[in-house]
Amino acid sequence: MALPVEEIAAHPALLGLVQEQSRVLFAVYEADPRASSVFGNQRYLMGHAAFALYFRRGRADPLGGLTAARFLDEIAKHGIASRNTGDAFLKEMLKYGIVQYMPGAGDGRTRPIEPAPSAIGALHTWVAAQLSTLDRLDGASRGETFATAPDALGTIQPLIADGLFSSGATRDQETAYANFIWVNSRGFVMDWLTSGIGTVTPGAARIPAGHVSIADMASALRLSQTHLARRLREAEEAGGIGWEGARGRSAMWVSQDFLREYLQVQAVKFAIVDTAFDLAFGPCGGSHLRS
Repeated sequence: MALPVEEIAAHPALLGLVQEQSRVLFAVYEADPRASSVFGNQRYLMGHAAFALYFRRGRADPLGGLTAARFLDEIAKHGIASRNTGDAFLKEMLKYGIVQYMPGAGDGRTRPIEPAPSAIGALHTWVAAQLSTLDRLDGASRGETFATAPDALGTIQPLIADGLFSSGATRDQETAYANFIWVNSRGFVMDWLTSGIGTVTPGAARIPAGHVSIADMASALRLSQTHLARRLREAEEAGGIGWEGARGRSAMWVSQDFLREYLQVQAVKFAIVDTAFDLAFGPCGGSHLRS
């Protein structure tokens, strides 16, 4: 049985495990920013839609597969993005070689498309990281199953996509964190902010997050410093973050509510991945969290 969201969110080790996972994924991002950019925010959902269409070819839909027309239909059906946004996303992915046209019949929007090996590798790392975190929460062995099962990635990813698309908790939120996370298409901003958090004092309104340089953050995340500073100010005005002294030049803090929202979204994501794992490979024997 998949782990309940509430149990994951309440686990005392969740923040530390999320921080460790973020470091793994950020290293992948630094090695190949373009391929990893598929997993940032709105692109994250569009990326999963594209992968699911690709992996489902010959399975649930023998005549399916990833084409521009099917991709645009899919994101419109799930309300992920407008067709114009989806079209621009796909063109960018083609331009930079993250996806590529497959040889064979078809042209224009009916021509089959496949992810490049770098994109498949980034997706594999992302799924493996989610399963590793789940295993460390309850002592199960999802990661081992994923590493050894035939066509494991193609089996589980469409199920993860289904869960993400149907979950209102992973999108359309009216919270300070939800508004802030859309700061850029590549994500990692909140991960960067929380990387400096150590022990969280229960009941503390403000949680120290260490010294955070806006210039360094913008450089690492390949963002405009002006754009990032504006979004940080918006989060500050919403009460989610702040500085102990001079803005941008002193120790930073995040609010307890801001951190709780962040971890809640992470917990929902982990529960979706865990449910997809159970559907794909069967229960892994880790239905109870360990402390």
